[in-house]
Amino acid sequence: MDIYLFAIFMLACCAAGATGAVFSPGEWYKTLDKPWFTPPDWVFPVAWTSIYLLISFAGARLAVLEDNAYAMAFWAAQAALSTLWTPLFFGLRRIKGALLAMAPLWFSVAGCTVTAFSLDFWSGLAFVPYLVWVTVAAALNLGIWRLNPGVKPLVSSEL
Repeated sequence: MDIYLFAIFMLACCAAGATGAVFSPGEWYKTLDKPWFTPPDWVFPVAWTSIYLLISFAGARLAVLEDNAYAMAFWAAQAALSTLWTPLFFGLRRIKGALLAMAPLWFSVAGCTVTAFSLDFWSGLAFVPYLVWVTVAAALNLGIWRLNPGVKPLVSSEL
């Protein structure tokens, strides 16, 4: 594995993850009713750090392989789409909108997982935790939406 490629993919992950620093959960999130399977707060940074390391590893391995166009396109799509959810959910408090944004993210992660496995076993395996995590995140988002029907999104004057 090329360490410089890994660093570039890790930089992309950190850029996508920066939305979590800008739009943190805060007090609003603490007041929401959450599904019974919501992980404790400490799990989120551990999960994301692990996922970013794993998918950077996968990206660096996939980037040098022949016939990697679809895997790289899915990798780029998941990176771009992952930047949407946090501002929608935590920034704008658009729980339903965030749920809608989760669908293309899930498909891009699934697409990357499948295409990575077709090229390199270890790269595909590195994407499995992300696919599991985004599936759990979608279920959490759905559960929060259903348990909090009266939550209103922020309007432009509140931003």
